[in-house]
Amino acid sequence: MALSPDGARKGRGASCNPDNRFFSTHSEAEHDGWALAPDPLKPLLTSVTVQQSRTIISRNHSPDVPFTQSINPYQGCEHGCVYCYARPSHAYFDLSPGLDFETKLFAKPNAAELLRKELSHPRYQVSAITLGANTDAYQPIERDWKITRALLEVMLETRHPVSIITKNALVLRDLDILTELAKLNLLQVFVSVTSLDPALTQKLEPRASAPHRRLLTIEKLGAAGIPVGCMVAPLIPFINDAEMEDILTAVARAGAGTAGYVFIRLAHELKTLFRTWLDEHAPLKAERVMAVINDARGGRDNDPRFGSRMRGEGQFAELLRQRFAVAVKKNGLNRVRTDLRTDLFIAPEAPARKQKDRQIPLF
Repeated sequence: MALSPDGARKGRGASCNPDNRFFSTHSEAEHDGWALAPDPLKPLLTSVTVQQSRTIISRNHSPDVPFTQSINPYQGCEHGCVYCYARPSHAYFDLSPGLDFETKLFAKPNAAELLRKELSHPRYQVSAITLGANTDAYQPIERDWKITRALLEVMLETRHPVSIITKNALVLRDLDILTELAKLNLLQVFVSVTSLDPALTQKLEPRASAPHRRLLTIEKLGAAGIPVGCMVAPLIPFINDAEMEDILTAVARAGAGTAGYVFIRLAHELKTLFRTWLDEHAPLKAERVMAVINDARGGRDNDPRFGSRMRGEGQFAELLRQRFAVAVKKNGLNRVRTDLRTDLFIAPEAPARKQKDRQIPLF
């Protein structure tokens, strides 16, 4: 899978397909000089492959992440956010973190069945499960597959706490279930707002909901009595960091009660994708953007160390921290912490074992 010199494709965040880091060989496309003009780019269609998983709950012990359990109904994400830290995970499928990540998707239709099975285990310990921690659980293909909705039905049935992170207004489709979960203090929803500029978001995250739709989503969730917050993520120097205060003011007015932020991370192949995006969409800023990112990452594109990977270090990162704290206080955010209940959990009935797994009678 080679880098494509063709430039950005309409509706896609990445404009190239860099070879993933596990490949032993690498290739690059090069114009042969015969064609007078390059062929027009053909639209890339989205394909979805069924993935029959054996387990569905992922667990982490990172001190930088405020949850220990998560579920990703889909691998890859059609939103096409060029900065997405989940892109490098597509390399494990022998696919590129570039265009493949947003066009070659994997769905887990047995997710709800697996969730019931794992929740019924006698040693299961209740802790809030986050939907959308890696890829968005409400990306466009959820309209047809409805895997996220099926998971929420299990959550409501078992009275299990759940947290949702999304940048798609499709979450409003499930207001009936979300409202019931919120009444039991089993739910909180975070809507990611990267920018208030629709022209910028169309380039950064082409198939996510427009900024005004995300603000409306926050408003409708709050009006339904659902605890809703906002993630200003990621903050990118000279691209969207100047909007931070305006975003926090807008989401507070819309009804958000909490807010957080993340400094851009460029792990593995992501650094190639993001540099290419800068060259195409912000060439005059590219050098300054990368200089500040490198300074905040100890001279590198990425710093994976706990404690610094989410916020960065150095003068710019410290300035962001101070600005965020002032804006949060000014807009009355983060005054009340929502602790989801875990004492209402009702374990589902364990699925019947297959005949071959049962104990053979002795007599």
